[in-house]
Amino acid sequence: MAKIPSSAIAATGLVGGYGVARWTKKRQLGGVVLAAAGAAAAQRWRAQAGGKAAGALSAAYVAAFAGSHPLAKKIGAWPSVLGVAGAVALASWAVADRRAA
Repeated sequence: MAKIPSSAIAATGLVGGYGVARWTKKRQLGGVVLAAAGAAAAQRWRAQAGGKAAGALSAAYVAAFAGSHPLAKKIGAWPSVLGVAGAVALASWAVADRRAA
């Protein structure tokens, strides 16, 4: 089985976490999805690009989650979540996945 790119894991965590929270109406469950994917992505980032890069990408992941909330008030929830997920995926690809390929 091919490895799933860390960029896909991170984006899926942001989108999936929001989707689970919205559809189940249980924010904590969405948080579990968000945290699990973030931990999996961070582990992959560390292996592919080192500790400093993993720390920076983890900070970007958390900032994207936090930043999606005020952004959602301006452009809507789904566009906000998809936008920040895309930004984190792009950063992850540029810093970690591109090097591993």
